[in-house]
Amino acid sequence: MKEKLSRETIAMRISKEIPNNSYVNLGIGIPTLVSQFTNFDQNIIYHSENGVLNYGGLANIDEENPNLINAGGQFLKSTIGMSFFNSADAFAMIRGGHIDISVLGALQVSERGDLANWMIPERGVGNIGGAMDLATGAKKLIVAMEHTDKNNNPKIVTKCSYPLTVSECVNLIVTDLCVISVKSQGLFVREIAPGWGQEEIQNLTEAKLFFDNNITEISL
Repeated sequence: MKEKLSRETIAMRISKEIPNNSYVNLGIGIPTLVSQFTNFDQNIIYHSENGVLNYGGLANIDEENPNLINAGGQFLKSTIGMSFFNSADAFAMIRGGHIDISVLGALQVSERGDLANWMIPERGVGNIGGAMDLATGAKKLIVAMEHTDKNNNPKIVTKCSYPLTVSECVNLIVTDLCVISVKSQGLFVREIAPGWGQEEIQNLTEAKLFFDNNITEISL
């Protein structure tokens, strides 16, 4: 079996999309790893919907503080200027359009950029959390996920079969196989994982992909 990119590598690639001096919210799962690959000099202000602003990366085992956690319950490193407030104020920041980039995981993304990431119908349970607010309120939405599910079913589909979080909201998809820009004309592959071919990636994708003639390997 061909090697796919690790979760850490997906996060590292996404970190290249985060401009200096931006306000960023990281969702649960792969997205939380993005803060591990940016540095203090970039002045990236990370925001968490449980009421934390300007946190650093994830804490080392010997640095864990139960009072410093993100929305997923992970321990955070303290930083100069780190602040805490009511979660209602955190959501007011999101709904007020003050978050530049949101990075979220997904169960499915459609060719139109529809996002489904809160419920698996066959399980009958789900948790919407702040995903609807983030997908609607952030200026740019990046999805971080594996290209297929555990049964090798495509997660990038023509039309989402799972309940939608928000329609036509995704701007960029970074998977363990490629980087895809979501445009009004369709899904355009910018970069592919080393050792993978265009046809192989298309075969693992339900939606039609468009490949540029100057496509490159994923670079970090």
